[in-house]
Amino acid sequence: MKRLILIFILASVFALLVACSEEQQNKISRLGVSWLEGDYKVTFAEGSHLRTWTVRDSKVTSESVKGYYYFWAMENGKKIYVQTPIARTYIEEIK
Repeated sequence: MKRLILIFILASVFALLVACSEEQQNKISRLGVSWLEGDYKVTFAEGSHLRTWTVRDSKVTSESVKGYYYFWAMENGKKIYVQTPIARTYIEEIK
């Protein structure tokens, strides 16, 4: 009986995720970024323009309502505050 309930719950969650549009799935996946701390490579890409920052032992915060990521990064030996649009920004965890 417990196994049947577990299968039903997993199938329900899977069905909900499949029913979400790609944009909704992206929003759900971005929500977790606010709570992750660590080392990241953040890349802003628009056309041929490409800009990359390294975030070390810090946090990348998303504010999906406004559509931006916020973070502190090192650039030329100085700590700078960066704000980039979510739609054109890619975040990779550095291991």
